Amino acid sequence: MLTDSGVNAMSDNQFAAFLNADDAYAGSMTFYEFADAVKDILGYQYVMNVHQGRAAEHLLAKIFGKPGGAVITNYHFTTTKAHIEVTSGSACLELYADEALKTKSTHPFKGNMDIQRLKDAIKKWGKDKIGYVRMEATTNLLGGQPFSMENLKEVRKVCDQHGLLTVMDGSLIAENAYFIWKREKEYQNKTVAEIIKEMCSLVDLFYLSGRKNTCVRGGFIATNKKELIEQLEPWLPLYEGFYTYGGMSMREIGAMAVGLREMVDPAVAGCSIEQIKYFVEKLDGMGIPVVTPPGGLACHVDARKFVNHIPKEHYIAGALTAALYIASGVRAMERGTISTDRAKDGKEVYADLELTRIALPRRVYSISHIEYIIDRLNWIYKNRELIKGLRFISEPPVLRFFLGKLDALDNWGRKFCDVFKKDIGGTW
Repeated sequence: MLTDSGVNAMSDNQFAAFLNADDAYAGSMTFYEFADAVKDILGYQYVMNVHQGRAAEHLLAKIFGKPGGAVITNYHFTTTKAHIEVTSGSACLELYADEALKTKSTHPFKGNMDIQRLKDAIKKWGKDKIGYVRMEATTNLLGGQPFSMENLKEVRKVCDQHGLLTVMDGSLIAENAYFIWKREKEYQNKTVAEIIKEMCSLVDLFYLSGRKNTCVRGGFIATNKKELIEQLEPWLPLYEGFYTYGGMSMREIGAMAVGLREMVDPAVAGCSIEQIKYFVEKLDGMGIPVVTPPGGLACHVDARKFVNHIPKEHYIAGALTAALYIASGVRAMERGTISTDRAKDGKEVYADLELTRIALPRRVYSISHIEYIIDRLNWIYKNRELIKGLRFISEPPVLRFFLGKLDALDNWGRKFCDVFKKDIGGTW
């Protein structure tokens, strides 16, 4: 439950596609079958594969970012922000609405971009200094929260008025479309497939990490604008591979084509969402602080409220995530200050939210697994005063949450273990 990336279960038809792939270095028929799937499902005429989502982010930042300028987004993702800042030399402007940072909420679309803030940013920076406007479906670091179709249309309208490039991170587009289907009244009589295609029609460039919705290692960039793909094409062989494989194996591309066609099935698009809904509502009913309404990707525990005695400089979400592992063996993901790199002057940049993300990959876990974690979280919540903070003992300069090492302050981990073993009993 560390992530849903690369650990979603493939379908039997995807495994069959592995065996049927045309394993040619250049011009493989499997690539053209994949391109047909992109056109059928997403509506894009041009597509190029990359080895995973962050490779797409690198190319987009390199080609369309503007040094000294800005890239606008509804909310950042870790690798996205790093490429915007490091690769393009741009600022990453997050123009979320106030509701986005309220963990306890009933707002159905907390991933929306604030339209007035978008207009203000364009006025402040000027359109020539803005590389592109990015919408993430769904917003990972806000708790998997979706944006509405209405909001996407408004973003597109403003961008058209100023001649700005629009980009969508569609790594979880099927989940976002499912939420639109369930929560946006005007789309209740549409299909998930129709909603996805309409979403894609509203942006100039689309990219995704295939590890999520299509359940395959890899990714791609797609568009209907030839002039955009032509700007990206020359750099693909340098960083990824030839145009018809782009850092992926043909087996993976074949399975990805199947995954694209399967993700529009509401039973597939909604399988994790409905499990997450059950998970979140059970915890919320017990008084355990979680992000509401339930989003996609994971159940997100509000660590700031859960262990409110830990000061922000002691890495709140990281401490809770460690405690969960000790008490359950479940590897969750810190999504807080540890996931935010330091400023250039070395000062800590504190995250907007401190979340422990418990991911639910597709077609992997049962309700029994969820009930087990609920039981352990309930015990931890009753004994939360045992949890103290963390400190870095090794810290890389970028994306420190991948390779950084931390230690427990005041040796709280050992004390926590001792109380846990006493309460739970038996072998542990």
